Amino acid sequence: MIFANREDAGRKLAEALSAYKGQNPLILAIPRGAVPMGKVVAELLEGELDVVLVRKLTSPYSSEFALGSIDESGWAYIADYAAGAGGTPEYMEREKQRQMETLRERRAQYTPLRPPIDPSGRIAIVVDDGLATGSTMIAALHAMRAKDPDKLICAVPVSPPDTLEKMRPYCDEVVCLYAPEGFRAVGQFYQDFDQVSDEEVIAILRSRQVS
Repeated sequence: MIFANREDAGRKLAEALSAYKGQNPLILAIPRGAVPMGKVVAELLEGELDVVLVRKLTSPYSSEFALGSIDESGWAYIADYAAGAGGTPEYMEREKQRQMETLRERRAQYTPLRPPIDPSGRIAIVVDDGLATGSTMIAALHAMRAKDPDKLICAVPVSPPDTLEKMRPYCDEVVCLYAPEGFRAVGQFYQDFDQVSDEEVIAILRSRQVS
């Protein structure tokens, strides 16, 4: 299965989530890549859109390789392989502080005039454009679970099968359109996988803001 772009993936994901249409679900996109997709899902399900801010804790050897993740509260998920991949306790503490600063900056940038939308008592659907290690999704689900939604759903277009299994303890339902065995990277399943800018995220959030 190949998606044309994130909007195409969003339409297909909304079809798989159609049972929640009309129930005012809260769609929580992980920036930046999932925000254009989340906008489509929110529109088609007649729900609200917001962001859930989490950051990878990256390897000292590669900014793309996640050793874990952290949410806005400071709760961190550390992968079981982190120590063997350069994630010493001292390094991980520095990395946590660095990523927390980025989270504070992004919250001020993305939603400067309002607090995050409260998922308490609602159907909360956390979306990303795909999973690899799943670290950021785990942090996002943990952050939302702490806010007591009525139902918490992890929804992605594509993921390795073993990563999907890691998600199940953190949510009530996992929705994934394609879980191939030959997974290498999320981008291989998109024809267009260009980076999403901060400016695009801000514009989308403003366009969906309820006055």
